Amino acid sequence: MQRIRLRYTKRGRLRFTSHRDFQRAFERALRRAEVPMAYSAGFTPHPKVSYANAAPTGTGSEAEYLEIALTQARDPEKLRVLLDESMPTGLDIIDAVEARTSGLADRLTASVWELRLDGVDPADAERAVAAFTAAESVEVQRKTKNGIRTFDARSAVVQLETHSPQADRPTDQPCAILRLVVRHVTPAVRPDDVLSGLRAVADLAPPVPAAVTRLAQGLFDEETGTVTDPLAPDREAAEAPTTAAAAAKAPA
Repeated sequence: MQRIRLRYTKRGRLRFTSHRDFQRAFERALRRAEVPMAYSAGFTPHPKVSYANAAPTGTGSEAEYLEIALTQARDPEKLRVLLDESMPTGLDIIDAVEARTSGLADRLTASVWELRLDGVDPADAERAVAAFTAAESVEVQRKTKNGIRTFDARSAVVQLETHSPQADRPTDQPCAILRLVVRHVTPAVRPDDVLSGLRAVADLAPPVPAAVTRLAQGLFDEETGTVTDPLAPDREAAEAPTTAAAAAKAPA
């Protein structure tokens, strides 16, 4: 059995796609592309697809991950192209590797988010960010199925910075861009929780809902302060036999 790990996006209007909607679209793509899927046992067999830490509905993403199990070996890149052609534009399959290591979900320990705050002056955003990062804790509330839950939104935030809007997206209205790196903890701290925290510590309240996009997710590197590619270990494992074979053929 071969396992393939895929990276996919949620762009544009497709950011409003729920996780269940994506599952249905992806399973249709598997059938269209005639992928030799492995199926679960039991009375209602279903394709062996493992989803990892999907972004909330309404947020865009450049870094969603899943793993599929095949009964016949396929070239990962050719499979990626076939699946991408079978998916709606916006739900794009942008990377594929053969799974050669274990624990993909264990490598998704942090995310990088971009928050576009239209109607917010960058100077006001900078003051709010400074107040948030200076606080030891920032309590926020979230409505759950078990009622209102209060938790600290500050401790999971590794980095929170302001950035200039992109030059290719001019606007005559003020706009602030926040870049956020947050650890995956329990309870999960989401971008909207951080926005609630900014409102609590600095009364920052965007006049329109923030446009939120996940730019990356993976292991957080403490030394560099970056979130690393979770598929890199599989690529390195695939290259290792080739490197070893080339070394063996090299003249003494």
